[in-house]
Amino acid sequence: MVSIQAMKGAEIGSGFENAGKRGSQVHDEIVIDEAGLLSRSTNRAGGLEGGITTGEPVVVRVAMKPISTMLRGAGSVDLATGAANLTVYERSDFCALPRAVPVGEAMMAIVLADALMEKLGGDSIEEMKPRFAALRSNRLDDLPMDNVDWRFGYEV
Repeated sequence: MVSIQAMKGAEIGSGFENAGKRGSQVHDEIVIDEAGLLSRSTNRAGGLEGGITTGEPVVVRVAMKPISTMLRGAGSVDLATGAANLTVYERSDFCALPRAVPVGEAMMAIVLADALMEKLGGDSIEEMKPRFAALRSNRLDDLPMDNVDWRFGYEV
């Protein structure tokens, strides 16, 4: 998001607010909902943990610098003469926000589509649909745990 012109900061979820808290205060606990699906009780991580989506909505906020257009001149230097001078009013746009919102939305859509294509592979949406449907199956009963503790494969 900060690769977009004039964007000066970005956060995912409650990123900046979370930075001032203890780790125990920012967890998004995993719960089993009424339908037996795994979900999160909160979404402080903004839908991403460790670069992986959690299944919750992806929430991104971006800070944009204000437009530097001023009706009055600002102090500057005339590069041809070296003399101190005021800038000349040349623009009339006072707020770029209406144009920035669709640019940010498009950037996020491109990044998410790229990640989805990398995960699912394929040359067409039709080829990717069944793989996407399989990804969305997140019922606890569907996880192959065999009712035993997790084994890392290097037990003694």
